Amino acid sequence: MSASSSSAPYIEPWLRGTHSDIPAVGRAVLHALDLALDDLTKWTDGLTDDEVHAQPLGLPSVAFHLRHIVGSTDRLLSYAEGKQISPEQLTVLKAEQSGPGLSHTDPANPETLAALLAAVEVAFSDAADRVRVLATADLETFRGVGRKQLPTSIGGAMVHVADHTQRHVGQVVTTAKVLKAMRANEPPVLR
Repeated sequence: MSASSSSAPYIEPWLRGTHSDIPAVGRAVLHALDLALDDLTKWTDGLTDDEVHAQPLGLPSVAFHLRHIVGSTDRLLSYAEGKQISPEQLTVLKAEQSGPGLSHTDPANPETLAALLAAVEVAFSDAADRVRVLATADLETFRGVGRKQLPTSIGGAMVHVADHTQRHVGQVVTTAKVLKAMRANEPPVLR
């Protein structure tokens, strides 16, 4: 799902002709995940593991957003599949803010940028399999979210996977830019 490292001009996933075997809504979700991985890889390139866990200017860390993207993708697809959140998923949700007890400085359990990006790739690969199945269903089928069973549909939950992921990717990009600017002691550009 990641971008090619060739010198060819960058083409956004939705223009690559990929996932053409999937109906349009599912294809758009997969393209959004492809774009998310492209952007995460591009904008976190060069960050140190310390920077990935830093909270510059009080912003949530890049590590938090990457953990949250992994967990929320799984949870939202569970809702799309008509399931409720499992105890394991709730444990993951609670660990997203502080980390799953892992540290990038703990050699037994390194939570490095590479490990976090690998987790995103695995989550997106799993999500692609699930979206392929869901994309063939009636997208208007009711789905209830949470204990209150707030109303959505299969299609609504799938689309929310895409927009929620992109929202957090934007936060990663912003935080990465702040970290790199702080590293270089560059004053922020005000426009």
